[in-house]
Amino acid sequence: MNAHLHLWLIPLLPFAGFLLNGILGGRLPKWLVTAVALLTPLAAFCMVLQISLGLFANPIAIAHLPFVETCSLPWINAGLLHVNFSFVLDQLSLVMLLVVTGVGFLIHVYSVGYMGDDKGYARYFSYLNLFLFFMTVLVLAGNALVMFIGWEGVGLASYLLIGFWFQKKSAADAGKKAFIVNRIGDFGFLIGMFLLIANFGTLTFTDIAAKLGQDPGWNGGVVTVIALCLMLGATGKSAQLPLYIWLPDAMEGPTPVSALIHAATMVTAGVYMVARTHVLFDHSPFALSVVAIIGAATAIFAATIALVQNDIKRVLAYSTISQLGYMFLGCGVAAYSAAIFHLMTHAFFKALLFMAAGSVIHAIGGEQDLRKMGGLRKKLPVTFWTMTAAVLAIAGFFPFAGFFSKDAILYAAFLQGTNGKILWFVGLLTALLTSFYMFRLWYLTFMGESRSPEVHPHESPWSMRGPLVILALLSVCGGWIGMERFGNFLAPSVGVLPTEAGNMRLEIILSIVAVLVALEGWLIADKLYRRKPARPAQYAAALPTGYKLLANKYYVDELYGAVVVKPLLGFSKFVLEWVVDFVILGGAAWLLGGIATFTGAILQRWQSGNLRSYAAWLAAGAAAVLLFLLVPWATVLASLSAIHLGMAGH
Repeated sequence: MNAHLHLWLIPLLPFAGFLLNGILGGRLPKWLVTAVALLTPLAAFCMVLQISLGLFANPIAIAHLPFVETCSLPWINAGLLHVNFSFVLDQLSLVMLLVVTGVGFLIHVYSVGYMGDDKGYARYFSYLNLFLFFMTVLVLAGNALVMFIGWEGVGLASYLLIGFWFQKKSAADAGKKAFIVNRIGDFGFLIGMFLLIANFGTLTFTDIAAKLGQDPGWNGGVVTVIALCLMLGATGKSAQLPLYIWLPDAMEGPTPVSALIHAATMVTAGVYMVARTHVLFDHSPFALSVVAIIGAATAIFAATIALVQNDIKRVLAYSTISQLGYMFLGCGVAAYSAAIFHLMTHAFFKALLFMAAGSVIHAIGGEQDLRKMGGLRKKLPVTFWTMTAAVLAIAGFFPFAGFFSKDAILYAAFLQGTNGKILWFVGLLTALLTSFYMFRLWYLTFMGESRSPEVHPHESPWSMRGPLVILALLSVCGGWIGMERFGNFLAPSVGVLPTEAGNMRLEIILSIVAVLVALEGWLIADKLYRRKPARPAQYAAALPTGYKLLANKYYVDELYGAVVVKPLLGFSKFVLEWVVDFVILGGAAWLLGGIATFTGAILQRWQSGNLRSYAAWLAAGAAAVLLFLLVPWATVLASLSAIHLGMAGH
């Protein structure tokens, strides 16, 4: 193993891009802003790629992972707590680095064409580089505190990017919503860290794992509480029930931002954190069950909402929430490598879906309503074929990437007894819904006649089409590595994938069932949106209550507004207007006014303009000074003290 990998350079490179474009971008020519914005993440990706190739070429080096690199002198020394600012390279962080820097760089390239005419071009790329910096810090973190720095930094960068067009109230509100909702989850993460310090005396992941391995008594109890606190943090960051509400609104930012947030970075941070701390969850079956149930519930809940959404980006946003539910389901059945496998393949096809949607929006003048699209297949051929690959991948058709990773999660769930089979069925039903709503989007966007004849679409520039082609290839063949090989590689970091020895037949049967379910979803969408396009409106009219419930997202935002937001605003208004404004500020003003009035009254008597009055005040002052100088105060004080002591004696 090379003892000088210089892992600190990986996050430092995009951070340098952030500083250069953030400070000087407004004064630099556009080509130089672009060069800085692209070369810094490209250099980080090349460094990760070089490390990966070196490790894969040397199996002995892989066997010696994890590699720990301390990037500072002892960072925190407080009693028995010692925390270093350290980075860790192991199988898990290596896979995540490849995904984050690789897909992140492609999104940077795509942004050159998409944001080319925006006045905030330099500011946009500085935020994008900052996002990549914090995400690589999060992935490389060797302890929970360093991870929390990246965790909070990603939240800051997402706030800046979601609200990038802050002149729009909806964008500014969406940024604030994402920031505030994530603070709820972050509170859980903080409590979990405090409990780790109190019970383990360390925040370093390897030390926690070692202590859990040495003492078999660490089961349930406080470990469950810690795991649930961490799960709360993951629920906020990865948009799971009940803290998912910020992610659909995050589409208010530029489309490349949606691709970055939904695919390769922020929303996968919660899944990564659960996998990184899996030793805690492994010692708490209850916490694992909570993760699995929340994941399955989120997957089907979000899929039902996506069925009737008409904004192309909102459909994809709820699709992301649903696919993240699959990842949590994988973690909840201890199939961490399957969850990370799906995280990787999802990064490919979800980034492609958002970027292809951005290409469509760019081609038709900013329109996002599916009801105003149609007939774009021949006019946008590159966008059409690349998005088709992504749709087939997310629907789970063989041999596309999503087939391998999704089926690995469903298979692992099926092996977990009766409860696991229930979770498997929920996941299978979610796959049916996923296939339907994705092919619904596909038909409404590309097939039939144009529903906006005044629009004259045009294919996007190659700076946008190039990343689409690369991601389409990855969406097709990204899963061919195979779950077994991928699981064996990740095993030292996240444990072995649950399997049933010698039951290849069961795995094949379940895979065939999953593909048939996906095919059924496609056939339903084909019938409703190609052969009988009048049927969806008829069904919506026949079932108005159910349709409105789904179209309005189960009224969850309205419920949160009535139960949480309005009471908090009312309480805040009471505190600010009555307690702070009236009592504190008003009382302080009244007190100061009274002091001023009283002082003025005294000074008014002094400044009367009467010479005899001045002479009297002068005589009184002189007498007071003489009294102070002539009276033996020490004798007086001693006498008073003696009198006091005498009285105390009696």
